[in-house]
Amino acid sequence: MAKPNHQFEKRQRELAKQKKKEEKRLRKLEKAAEGTEDEQGLTADADGADAASAASDTATTESE
Repeated sequence: MAKPNHQFEKRQRELAKQKKKEEKRLRKLEKAAEGTEDEQGLTADADGADAASAASDTATTESE
């Protein structure tokens, strides 16, 4: 029977742990990025609404 290679098995476990940890870190970064995009999107919408109302005010003033 073949002799088990404990060093190889340990290294494989370590690599699997590192890969899982890296994937988790990337998921957290993506989630954090989505949160900041949502906040920026809400701010941009509010600014866009102000700009749209200002443009309609200008158009109304010019037509008078």
